Parts: sequence; structure tokens; C-alpha cells
Amino acid sequence: MLKDVYICDAIRTPIGRYSGSLSTIRADDLAAIPLQALKNRHPMLDVHQIDDVVLGCANQAGEDNRNIARMALLLAGLPETLAGVTLNRLCGSGLNAIGYAMQAIKAGENELMIAGGVEHMTRAPYVMGKAQTAFDRHQDMFDTTMGWRFINAKLDARYGTETMPQTAENLAAKFDISRAQQDRFAFLSQSNAASAQKAGYFSEEITPVHVLQKKAPSIIFDTDEHLRLTSLEKMAKLSPIVHPQGSITAANASGINDGAAAMILASESALRAQNLTPKAKILGMSVVGVTPSLMGIGPVPASQKLLSRLGLTLEDMDIIELNEAFAAQALACIQALGLKEDDPRINPQGGAIALGHPLGMSGTRIVMSAMHQLIRNQQRYALCTMCIGVGQGIAMIIENVDKD
Repeated sequence: MLKDVYICDAIRTPIGRYSGSLSTIRADDLAAIPLQALKNRHPMLDVHQIDDVVLGCANQAGEDNRNIARMALLLAGLPETLAGVTLNRLCGSGLNAIGYAMQAIKAGENELMIAGGVEHMTRAPYVMGKAQTAFDRHQDMFDTTMGWRFINAKLDARYGTETMPQTAENLAAKFDISRAQQDRFAFLSQSNAASAQKAGYFSEEITPVHVLQKKAPSIIFDTDEHLRLTSLEKMAKLSPIVHPQGSITAANASGINDGAAAMILASESALRAQNLTPKAKILGMSVVGVTPSLMGIGPVPASQKLLSRLGLTLEDMDIIELNEAFAAQALACIQALGLKEDDPRINPQGGAIALGHPLGMSGTRIVMSAMHQLIRNQQRYALCTMCIGVGQGIAMIIENVDKD
């Protein structure tokens, strides 16, 4: 018999802007921060009973190499007998990490797990390929911050290897989404995030980060710093980033960011054994593949697949956390799902356009945000869904335990 799986606690770092407040902290040290915070928040938790730690991370080419989940748990002071695994489904890694842990607990293989994600895009290194022949002086170097590198010619010929902004332009053209629509959506994301930040809603998610200074006291970083609310008029003046006739700009796209998040997942028996309080139940997860050049549409079939399997509908959802890789991408999904652009259930506290998108961490953040919103608003269901590079989609539905 399949077991119910519960989220008992969740915490994250503030999201840092590119080369911002988190830029001096290594990726593995950053990933350790929410793990240590969970341990400190639950002093009576027997950490030796944790079955596994699963962290999502999309890059793994620099300080996040060599299984960052294992390195981070050791840095966090968790027992060396505790195992850790790093999962890579690109942008969906932090959400898939939760799903991986959920599946293990649901199947009865594990009882108590930590899942989350991390990405340090500021410190993503350049990588250089090895010479392919003796005395070869040709060297290819790639920036690993995001996007393709070491492209396979056969894959490129068959599916193309377009940049993420270009795939958003493809969706804008396919769904006839204007620049004005995208800017309005981005402005709403910024406005909602600014309002949520002012109301203190993010403070319940965040553990402060002490940033060491060379010749000064450490700085306490405790507030998401990517938010940049401005006017629609100023947004309209920005130049497109793909081509002159395009509509994707820095204002209607997500950011390049740093951050880490983690949560405790438990079965019902683990709740009793560890005296943990459940906050939300994970009902299920689904993943799908889509055309790589239209990768941003992935949330649509992923959500439809999961809703159908659980016998639920979009009308049942109280919160829809749709990760905002690009405004054009989010709007295409909204249109394809038959929703309205201004549906108040969609990203009520803003999304990645405002808050930022540390790739491996974002999926954990949106589940955490959805959970807090359900509890605060005394609502029942939340859909959390994301598009994924190379053409995939992922979706998860959680339920407020007080609404069972």
C-alpha cells in the first residue's frame, strides 16, 4: 500500500542577484545553509534516522561538482553516515528532488528525507574541452552559467539547439503574444513580489545568511535582492535581447541568480517517531517531454497529465505556481491551459521574473511558497509547475493538511 508523504518544514536562503550579496559564498557552502537551518530548527530530530538527502542542481561544473548534496550535508554538520544524491533535470531539478524523495517514501523504501536544490550562477565557471587529436591547438571554451555547451551536431541537426530566450521568442510567435502583454505580465510579477515582500511573507521562508567580509563585520543578508519594480514606460524602452524585432527583454525574463532551499519530507510513521508536524501533503508529480524549440510549453502537458491521474481539475486549484522563465513562456502556458492572464491564482506573490531563477533551487522555492500560501489563506490545493531546458515539463500538486 502506498504511503502518504508530508512536508514538515521548509527553508531557503534569500535569492541573490548576479554578482550580488551571495557571490562570495561557494555553491557547496550555500547548499549547506538551509540544511543546517533545518537541523537547528528541529533539535529533537534524530538526524541519524534521515534516509537520504536529495538536492537538485543544474550546473555541476564548478564548486557544485562531485555530488553537491553529499558535500553540503557534511558541511552542514549532518552525520557522515547520511547519504546524499544530486539530481539534474535542469530548471526542474529542485522540484524533481522533492518528487524523487516523495516517490521513495510513498513506495515504503524510505521514511524520512531531506530534499531541495541549489544553484550558484554567479560562480559558474568557464569550461574548456580537451584536445581531440595529438598536438591539437584548437580549444573550445564555454560559459557554464546557463544554456548549451559542447553541442552534439546530430542533436543540433535533428532538433536544433536554440538559446532559452529564442525558445521564448518561438512561443511568442506561435501564440501571438505581444511585447506589451509580456511587459504587463512582468510588471504584475514585480508588483506582486514587492507587495509580498513588504507584507513579510517571504521572511517565513528565509534563513539569514552571514556573509563574511575581509576587514569588516559580517553582513546579514536576509532579503531577496533581485526585485526591480519599475514603470511600464521604462520597461518598454528596453531593447530586445534575441534580435531587433523580438519581444524578449531583460525586464520580461527571469534573472541569473544564486540561492539554495531544502525541506523535510516524512511518512506518517516518521511523523510520529520524530514528533514532526505536517504542513502539506504531496499528492503526486509528473514529467513530460516536448519539442526542444518550444521547451517553455512543458508545464501544460505535465500539469494535464498529473491532474488527470489524480482526478482533479484546474478549477480545483487554489494556487498555481507557474515558474516564470519568461513572460512569453508563462503567457503561452496560461493560454494553452485555458486560463486568464490575470487569474489571481497564478503566482500571487510574484515569480522568477521578480524574485530570480537560481535554476536548481527554483522548484523547491515554488513548492515552499505554495505551501505557505495555502496555510495562510486556509486553501486546499496548489499546482506547482515548470518548463525545463531541452524540452521537458514538470508538475506537482500539494494539499494543505488542514483541508484533508
